[in-house]
Amino acid sequence: MINKITKDKIDQLATRYRTLAEAKKEAICEIAITEIPEMVYNSNAIENSTLTLEETEDIIIRDVIRRDHDVREVYEAKNLAKITEYILDRPDEKLSIDLVLSLHKMLLTDIRDDITGRFRSGKEWVKIGAHLGANPEFVSGLMSELVNQYHKEDNEYFLDKIAYFHAEFETIHPFGDGNGRMGRVLINLQLQMLGLPPIIIRSKTKFTDYYPLFDRYVTTTKSDGFSELFAVLLTEALHRRIALLSSPKIIPLTEWAKRNGVTGNVAANKALRQTIPAFRQRGRWMIAVDYIGEK
Repeated sequence: MINKITKDKIDQLATRYRTLAEAKKEAICEIAITEIPEMVYNSNAIENSTLTLEETEDIIIRDVIRRDHDVREVYEAKNLAKITEYILDRPDEKLSIDLVLSLHKMLLTDIRDDITGRFRSGKEWVKIGAHLGANPEFVSGLMSELVNQYHKEDNEYFLDKIAYFHAEFETIHPFGDGNGRMGRVLINLQLQMLGLPPIIIRSKTKFTDYYPLFDRYVTTTKSDGFSELFAVLLTEALHRRIALLSSPKIIPLTEWAKRNGVTGNVAANKALRQTIPAFRQRGRWMIAVDYIGEK
């Protein structure tokens, strides 16, 4: 589970971020838009899309396709970007079954129109690796229970609630296709409802940091691994937004390390643990130029 030190750190960063965001709403909007291609790239790459980040940017920003790709991958990038923008434009949108179905329809339009915007039913069983998704006969009911439980008033820490929701959503696997991307979209919808920035689950570490957590949940029903992962990624997201909103310049972490007499490996390890306010942009670790804290 997330310890008190980490919770206090997130609370402090969240308070600072919300204060900056309230004063700089236009900047927040611009920052959020620039984050979309990297979010889309990573989420699709987790599902084995062959698009590079640069190609994803071309499709989303410039409506340009550099080389031949499966048309599905192009629509996956476009549709996921549309969903992300849709959510950004509705900061007060409440998680509901109707919203989940609506977002899924947007996600799979022109990809799998036969199953868009509806849960699995009838004989629509799905297999995820060695795991079998929930019996289609009960999917709708299970999803209603999951959403209701998420909205239940209790004292559970918000990241624990989001972690459980994500683990259970993917275990149910309510749709015939698009479950992984939808699950990650919903994480960021839930964070946005709390006035927090989106996280990016990195495709490069999916086999070490992400997929094993699902296997653990299926066999133990423990989602604390997701809580811990989301805590680190949210801390990074908060560091990124705060730096962009308050620092005069952002520099590569390697440059900061040289200036401060820190070896590259040590700086990278501190960044991964989020003991320094570093963050990734286009897969590269960056940091505010004026950060002079722990070395």
